[in-house]
Amino acid sequence: MRKNMKRETKRNMKGNMKKIIAFGAAAVMAAAFTACAPGSAATQTAKAEETTKAAETAKAEETAKAAETTKAADAGSAAAEEFKYAEIPAVSEEWKAKYDAISGGRLDEIRKKGVIQIASEPYFAPYEFIDSSKQGDEQYCGADVQFAKFIADRMGVKMEYVPLEFSAVLTSVVEGKTDLAISGLAYTPERAEACNMSDGYYTDPKEAGHGLLIREENKDKIKGLDDLADKTIVFQAGSLQEALVDAAGVKVGNIKKVSSSNDAYMAVQEGKADAAAVYKASAKLYAEANPGLTLVEGFKFDVPKEMQGNHVGIMKDEEALTEFVNTCIAELDENGLMGKWVETASAQASSLGVD
Repeated sequence: MRKNMKRETKRNMKGNMKKIIAFGAAAVMAAAFTACAPGSAATQTAKAEETTKAAETAKAEETAKAAETTKAADAGSAAAEEFKYAEIPAVSEEWKAKYDAISGGRLDEIRKKGVIQIASEPYFAPYEFIDSSKQGDEQYCGADVQFAKFIADRMGVKMEYVPLEFSAVLTSVVEGKTDLAISGLAYTPERAEACNMSDGYYTDPKEAGHGLLIREENKDKIKGLDDLADKTIVFQAGSLQEALVDAAGVKVGNIKKVSSSNDAYMAVQEGKADAAAVYKASAKLYAEANPGLTLVEGFKFDVPKEMQGNHVGIMKDEEALTEFVNTCIAELDENGLMGKWVETASAQASSLGVD
């Protein structure tokens, strides 16, 4: 009996010892797991520090971006101010009386519908060009665009700008699809036969006239038309430059006609032609934006007085509308606005790298 009791006592003591050891091991393991658990105080503190650091970084980045945005906005405002066109002044009683006295034909129709449509090819800086940073009608810039707005203002109507290929500009007016063609148009007898041409409204005093655009590598070889006897000259088809080359009566090697002045510039730039007959003010801007090109110094085509300056194309026999446009030109000659617009447009086109 005692032996059995001793055995039982030993067995119980051994069992209790195992339980104690097991409990201790479990406690150690539990403590270890607790220290590594996601919800532990140490882990939570680390995570909190990471979150705070991330928030501070995000805030710093946001502040930097805001500063950049503000800087860009300030730069944009400065640029907008730099290229702000001279505003159209209120019409005086004297000029208003002159405008009000003109009526008839398409002019009355325009006044009635409240909109005048202006056909133009927007690739002839500084008169018309595109500012790709803007949208809609705001992207169309230049002295001619301001002139069109001036005409609309004096008529008391809205201006709608209709961009077209140059070859379609006058056609749209002749066919009555648009009201006026304002696109740096020079006077030619052919154009005068197809439609009414306004008085000339601007001649650049600094770079007046028409000349030759060449590659700089040829500036010692090409001094004028006489040096093109075995070379290729390019110009815009139907342009005043074409008429001037024909009138010069000088024999050239080859003649190449293209659809736009830009195509003529590019033909010289790409070596497809040796010289381009050009309007110097526009070609000068292109050469400034495209190194390797230059105007022939000291050369200028002789242009008859009636062909000088730019002209507005108007539907044939629309005398009232023609008179109104000519009255606008007379007012611009008096207040000098066109010269200011050309100066601003030239600076803007140059800053944009517009050619």
